[in-house]
Amino acid sequence: MPPNDDTSELSELEVAVLEFERRWWRYGGAKDHAIRERFDMSATSYFQILNSLLDNPAALASDPMLVKRLRRIRSTRQSERAQARVSR
Repeated sequence: MPPNDDTSELSELEVAVLEFERRWWRYGGAKDHAIRERFDMSATSYFQILNSLLDNPAALASDPMLVKRLRRIRSTRQSERAQARVSR
């Protein structure tokens, strides 16, 4: 299912980040390297932008399937980190 064309509330960078997340595996190699190459920023900065996008209603409206999938991944990772802290 293609994303909706509801990107008017997103910056060009935010739209590019969502597009990259949709297709990053096509770049080959490590994701961190692809981020540096594509956006000329650190992976940390990129993931901060991506994380804020996951809470942005405009991003959800733009590509609901992608944003919901990434939210599930984020939630799972947060749960795993919380479990790891408890079991120490």
